[in-house]
Amino acid sequence: MAKKTLRAKCLEAAQKLARISAADDDGYCQCVSCDPLEAHSWGHWKEMHGGHFISKGSSSYHALDWEFNIHPQHPNCNIFLMKHGSAEAWYTIWMNDNYGDDYVKQMLRDKQKIKKLYAADYREMLVDFNEQIKFHEKRLGEC
Repeated sequence: MAKKTLRAKCLEAAQKLARISAADDDGYCQCVSCDPLEAHSWGHWKEMHGGHFISKGSSSYHALDWEFNIHPQHPNCNIFLMKHGSAEAWYTIWMNDNYGDDYVKQMLRDKQKIKKLYAADYREMLVDFNEQIKFHEKRLGEC
């Protein structure tokens, strides 16, 4: 197996942080791209994906933004329904409800910006992400 790059490690940590930080005290979080009125929209953070509103492949600017661009999604919503279903529409509604239309429009405008990160930047981010993950693991009694 190939060794993970620093960027890949940061992406993995950012997605984990987005999921675990959104979890309630029982470890459950709501999928941002499911109909919120559906009971199945909730899942345990370990079973969810950290789904990107603006895909990580199309935006170096937002790829590691765990606070505003990465949120819990069911695997099916993230993998299949973002392209072939209603998940993208529900995600957009959720983003507008939580951050406001103007902020979401600005995110979309900024997605073409390039954010150059160096190895030291990735290392620093990884330390920060892992510290925050440990905090939430303790909060949930998982340490």
